Amino acid sequence: MKRSFSLRTRILVVGGLGLVASTYGLVRLAYGLFLPDVQRDLGFGADVGGAVSSAASVLYCAGAVAGFLLAGRTARWLVVAAALTAGAGAIVMAASPTTPVFGASAVIASAGAGLASPAMVQLVAGLVDGAARDRAQAVVNSGTGPGLVAAGLLALVLLPDWRTAWTVAGVLTLLVGAVVFLAARPTGTEVTSGRPERAALPDRSWFGAHVVPVVVALLFGAGSAAVWTYGRSALVGAGVPSASTVVAWIVLGVGGASVAVTARWTSGMPAARTWSLTTTLAAVAVLALGLLPHLVVAALVACALFGWAYTAATGALIAWTTETDEQHAAAGTALLFVVLVAGQALGAAAAGALVGPAGTATTFTVAAAAVAVAAVVPLLVARRGLRSAVPTR
Repeated sequence: MKRSFSLRTRILVVGGLGLVASTYGLVRLAYGLFLPDVQRDLGFGADVGGAVSSAASVLYCAGAVAGFLLAGRTARWLVVAAALTAGAGAIVMAASPTTPVFGASAVIASAGAGLASPAMVQLVAGLVDGAARDRAQAVVNSGTGPGLVAAGLLALVLLPDWRTAWTVAGVLTLLVGAVVFLAARPTGTEVTSGRPERAALPDRSWFGAHVVPVVVALLFGAGSAAVWTYGRSALVGAGVPSASTVVAWIVLGVGGASVAVTARWTSGMPAARTWSLTTTLAAVAVLALGLLPHLVVAALVACALFGWAYTAATGALIAWTTETDEQHAAAGTALLFVVLVAGQALGAAAAGALVGPAGTATTFTVAAAAVAVAAVVPLLVARRGLRSAVPTR
């Protein structure tokens, strides 16, 4: 019988939060935090920075596809692959002598986050049942926030020494991966409560039921890429002191971490409604950050709001696919996260091409519009469904 938050489960949930924190917050998403300093030392421009971010998103998708296919059978070993890829990749980034080496290692390191998410969804679902499972998934998924806070603190203490920061991030990622691997070892007490992951690939109707979340995840990913890639650069370009730009990143992480506190509230809402709420707030935050980067207080509020909204929205995607078909929750998480980050790949490339000639304000306004559309689509679909259900005379 599954136990809700036994000692073993608590260790796995905390370790899973740490794995998400390291692979996402300390490695994948910290790229934008350290980017201005790396650019200065290695001598590459915004277009190259955007191209590396885009390629990293593509390889993240490859990792998540592997998770889509393998989480139901080898979730524990996916954790090993996630920690090794992200951890070793970060260490190589730290030692990179040239832009090509740095770019290639950044791309490879990004795959670790793609492997981690479906693995943790599967491992948590194997130990926790009912409402406790939803809370546990939300807590693990909220690890992005603490990871961003940790990355910000490293930057505050170590920058402009970004090499040491990446080394610390890599070592921490390897350590937390080992903790999760040991906590997830089979004990012979796991049961599936009659709800096993039946197959790696669900049937056609399952994919049809995911059309709306797939479309909005793609849009949200494209719009959010501006913040993850050029958020700190926007503040630096607006003349905000370097220390304040790092504090803004820490505040962004604190916003993401606060999802663990609000999970009890958001988990009681239908997933589509949670999605529309969180992405609407994310659109406001992206717009404010693009138009008001010179106003430090406004930028800090925007970062906190974006951090919470982004992390809560990704949690809503997990809940959405779980509501659709609980038996394929890990596969659905992988699918939606692949699409989300595919959108980020497109958005990062587009932002990199646009920010130079058009400027930060225009780039972030376009990004906010994409996020706003992602927020509205589920509401329009639901409204249309209600209308079609009303009999006509």
